[in-house]
Amino acid sequence: MSWYEFKKGKTSKRDVLEFELALEDNLFKLHEELRKKTYQHSNYTSFYITDPKLRHIHKAKVRDRIVHHAVFRKLYPVFDKHFIYDSYSCRINKGTHRAVQRLEMFCRKLSENYRQRIYYLKCDIKKFFASVDQDRLTQIIQKKINDEDTLWLLNQIISSFEEEKGKGIPLGNVTSQLFCNIYLNELDQFVKHEFKVRYYIRYCDDFVLLDEEADRLKLYIPRIEKFLAKRLKLILHPDKVITRKLKQGIDFLGYVVLPRHIVMRTKTKNGCLKS
Repeated sequence: MSWYEFKKGKTSKRDVLEFELALEDNLFKLHEELRKKTYQHSNYTSFYITDPKLRHIHKAKVRDRIVHHAVFRKLYPVFDKHFIYDSYSCRINKGTHRAVQRLEMFCRKLSENYRQRIYYLKCDIKKFFASVDQDRLTQIIQKKINDEDTLWLLNQIISSFEEEKGKGIPLGNVTSQLFCNIYLNELDQFVKHEFKVRYYIRYCDDFVLLDEEADRLKLYIPRIEKFLAKRLKLILHPDKVITRKLKQGIDFLGYVVLPRHIVMRTKTKNGCLKS
């Protein structure tokens, strides 16, 4: 009996019972593998989606996804309390809409209800998920986690995927969403403490800074590049480092934030109409 048949109810009571028993057996087996540290992460199934740009997704097997969700549930509260407020990706009570609304509020406050001219710096990290340094990620995690069993399991998950030797986390794992925030929290803390920037917001590997002076924002760029290269082994996407006036609009998370209003990007609108 397949999982599809089970979900669609195309089964007898006996089939359902057999399925539940098999599921229970597999969960107990997985538990024993984890307890004895014989657990090994399976290979991924890869495929592409357009969202709207082409993305390479790596899908883990069900048994591994169960482990990922268990790890996420335990680690999320440990790390989330150390994240800055204005990190919006894959966090409870956050998300894209709240990030865009928060950015609009930042613009309104800094510009004194759009009476003053302000500028923004918008950056994107080049091939972020493929470029995460696994050793550096592990070192950052070890600042908060010192339990040997937990670190062993995290190593199994982190090392289960590579874009190249020692680099990359897969698009598709729920743990990758948490690892992303753990890794880039280093950047968040640097920007907030080094630059004393009040109006800074990040969603995954996209981030925006606001200031009254364009020249000051431009001075931040080489310092951010140096920090990313030295501490996180990342680089900014050279075509996506933008410094402009607010009135030209901030293209962020599928919307464009403008003085006094927010509009949906044409690509986002077309994607909604196609779905």
